[in-house]
Amino acid sequence: MAKKIVKRVPATKSKVVEKVKKAPPPKKPVSVRKAPPEKVAPKTIVRKKTAASTESQIKAIDKDLVQLLNKRMRLSLEQMTDLKDRHAVWFDPNGDQDLWERLEADSQGPLPNVTLRAIFREVLSAARSRVKVVRAAYLGPPFSFSHLAAIEHFGKSADLVPVNTIASVFEEVNRGHADYGVVPIENSTDGRIVDTLDMFTRLPLRICGEVQLAVHHNLLSRSARSEITEIYSKPQALSQCRDWLSRNMPRARTIEVTSTSTAAQLARDKPGAAAVAGKQAAVQYDLQIVAECIEDNPHNITRFAIIGDEATVPTRKDRTAVLLQIPHAPGALADALQSFKNFKVNLTWIESFPLRGPESGYLFFLDFEGHQKDPVVSKAIAALEKKAVRLSILGSYPRSGPVE
Repeated sequence: MAKKIVKRVPATKSKVVEKVKKAPPPKKPVSVRKAPPEKVAPKTIVRKKTAASTESQIKAIDKDLVQLLNKRMRLSLEQMTDLKDRHAVWFDPNGDQDLWERLEADSQGPLPNVTLRAIFREVLSAARSRVKVVRAAYLGPPFSFSHLAAIEHFGKSADLVPVNTIASVFEEVNRGHADYGVVPIENSTDGRIVDTLDMFTRLPLRICGEVQLAVHHNLLSRSARSEITEIYSKPQALSQCRDWLSRNMPRARTIEVTSTSTAAQLARDKPGAAAVAGKQAAVQYDLQIVAECIEDNPHNITRFAIIGDEATVPTRKDRTAVLLQIPHAPGALADALQSFKNFKVNLTWIESFPLRGPESGYLFFLDFEGHQKDPVVSKAIAALEKKAVRLSILGSYPRSGPVE
């Protein structure tokens, strides 16, 4: 019995060992990855749905905008057609200013106010041209800063006529060939525009509006900056960039021409030439912007006068301009200006010109806040007139803010 038992034990162990040896090794746990299609497919579908939805909304809004803009124009036409004075159709500074302020207050962005204003300006311009086509002369050629100021005030639907000189703008209006004129009157860097102020002493025209245009000059050319040997522009533009040009283009010769547009034409046609002009000129004449905003004063603003024969009504935000001649004697100017202090009228600008002919003395161009019909301003003008040899009121007009 003992032997049988001893023999069975090893046999049992060997079978167990054999079974263990033959048993397959345990499988390593396999990490289960999420199938990419299950994640990507839903995202693709969402993106397609979102794009389609956005496109659908844009089309619906475009349709609404077209209908609303046409409705706005029809209502504007009704309003303008009822006006007895056709000049009031194109010259409504109170209404325009109220509109700009209302648009700015109603807009929450992201559309810039200047863009919103441009849209509504063209709607008004198109409506006004249906009632009366206005003709406005400006110091050309097209795409000069005077042209941009004319577009800002009258819109592109007006008949905007370029002329060669500031004197020609005055003559066109004085002879009745144009309803209005647009001329530069003052620059924040260079000061007065002599030709404009001089013409007010020659012709009996009024200032009936203003445009303050932010003027940014650019170096435009078809040549590389290192190849530019000549830089063209009108004298005022070159003067407003003199420091930048002397530092950055010391070897290039500056040449004065009649306008920035003429300079751009030369830069287009002449190798090695460049122009100092605005971005619109770069687009119009197919030029590269070699350097942007090269004006020495980053807040460079040119004020343009709208000239005509309109008498404006007070807007509570006005300026008045006068021409003053006083006795050529010590203290005469100080005595005359005392009128502004006495009536608390803010004098904003004064320029002097020698009198023409053999007479000694000066003419003074004065610009001050308020409308000539305001009681306080009226009293100040009356007091000023008592001290004057000659006093001509050039007009009261609504003030405007700078426009980019």
